Amino acid sequence: MSARILDGKAVAARIIEQLAQQTERLTQAGKRPPALAVVLVGEDPASAIYVRSKKQDCAKSGIRSISHELPASTSQEALLALVHSLNADPEVDGILVQLPLPAHIDADAITAAIDPAKDVDGFHSYNIGRLAQKMPTLRPCTPKGMMTLLAETGENLVGKDAVVVGASNIVGRPMALELLMARCTVTICHSATHDLPAKVRGADIVVAAVGRPQFVKGDWIKPGAIVLDVGINRLDDDRITGDIEYEVARERASWITPVPGGVGPMTRASLMENTFIAAGHTL
Repeated sequence: MSARILDGKAVAARIIEQLAQQTERLTQAGKRPPALAVVLVGEDPASAIYVRSKKQDCAKSGIRSISHELPASTSQEALLALVHSLNADPEVDGILVQLPLPAHIDADAITAAIDPAKDVDGFHSYNIGRLAQKMPTLRPCTPKGMMTLLAETGENLVGKDAVVVGASNIVGRPMALELLMARCTVTICHSATHDLPAKVRGADIVVAAVGRPQFVKGDWIKPGAIVLDVGINRLDDDRITGDIEYEVARERASWITPVPGGVGPMTRASLMENTFIAAGHTL
């Protein structure tokens, strides 16, 4: 058996096109398009690439992109002042402060300062709390994108055993909440988990989000499982690989995301959807 590919790039392109059509209808009705403020502090190369990609997605979907590029020496007080001004700006619907931030800035304090109604990353404790209570508003983008991909399989998720490898606040924990809301039985695995291979081998759905190349071995995958790989790791020979041993896993899974071209594009598409929601529009 060879797994079917969950083509995040194609699904994301479809979402962006649908948003572009919605934006066109808004402007034809005399309404302004949604607006996203993107804040980049410093010159981290990976962050710069991510921000550039997000700006391109804004252009394709008709969202107005407002860029704030600040030097690495920017103080926490100055960044907080900018966030507060964006919170108060009625022309700004969504605020994204690109992570990671320079070491002298408390990222948690910045996230907490963003108006939850404009928190298009979905990281604010209010939005995470809403998700935990099964009343989601703005949902974290990567888990949201993965749930969209799971819907693409057409499979009934109710009652499936799901294992999430990685417990970060950005991916692992909110993804577990998303899967719980879909009525899966969920296990979160982390560095203290005993017998990780056994946990993964029992899973109908495997989500790998640890940031370590090919950490989840392909022969751990249960035949017929759905495999979602969040990892993007650059090897010494400059190749990009995920957190899962892809070629082996592909021969066992029913569905699998490629790296690149799987979860990454869906994260950005979900950000665009969140911006529309923050602007008060339904999807």
